[in-house]
Amino acid sequence: MPKDFLGRIVYILQNNGASYLTGARNTMVIAVVSTLIGCIIGFAVGIIQTIPVRKNDNIIKRIVLRIVRFILSAYVEIFRGTPMMAQAMFIYFGSAAVFGINMSMWFAAFFIVSINTGAYMAETVRGGILSIDPGQTEGAKAIGMTHVQTMLYVILPQALRNVMPQIGNNLIINIKDTCVLSTIGIVELFYATRSIAGALYTYFESFSIAMVIYFVLTFACSRLLRYWEDKMDGSDSYDLATTDTLAHTSGLYNYPDKKEEEE
Repeated sequence: MPKDFLGRIVYILQNNGASYLTGARNTMVIAVVSTLIGCIIGFAVGIIQTIPVRKNDNIIKRIVLRIVRFILSAYVEIFRGTPMMAQAMFIYFGSAAVFGINMSMWFAAFFIVSINTGAYMAETVRGGILSIDPGQTEGAKAIGMTHVQTMLYVILPQALRNVMPQIGNNLIINIKDTCVLSTIGIVELFYATRSIAGALYTYFESFSIAMVIYFVLTFACSRLLRYWEDKMDGSDSYDLATTDTLAHTSGLYNYPDKKEEEE
């Protein structure tokens, strides 16, 4: 074992690089898949929580919605108000001890991170939907669109753009928070690093490598998501589509660059 810091770093990478790569791969798979599932859960919960209830609605509909919303609110508050590590221990070990359900470690890992992400995304989606101008909904209803059509074709496309930064934030958080899954035996990046450090007694060097890997993963994901956000924004200059051939709309919406405004 070399005595200098850089020499030990090189030695660890030469002998345990495969373990780091396996841990990083498992971390990314869990984070990406669970974030996608969590977003689906969050959108479903957020949409249900924003279904309008009117006094003239069927009483059965109002009762069912109140019960469902109470259950969903409890789910959101419980999983937002407790740490993921406690949730992992409770779900993985508790389900086997109390209900006799023996989950595989991988199923438990995806399940835990997904429902945790879904709880945070539910409130984000609810806020994103409510942030859309009510006039959008009123206009859609005025032309005969149902609530489902209004949500699918008018509200959700706009809400999705509003919540994109939070989706990216949740992905980055999940990349880091997968380390808590080491408590149930998942060999992710933190688990692999701890094993290497314990075997070689090189805690500082081993975790220095892990920190660099975590930073590379989160930074790359944040740049890719920022690029996707920019693509969703579309062009700064576009033409308004119209069926009136007499109306000249070319260049009607043209937003100058910031540099031009400053000049």
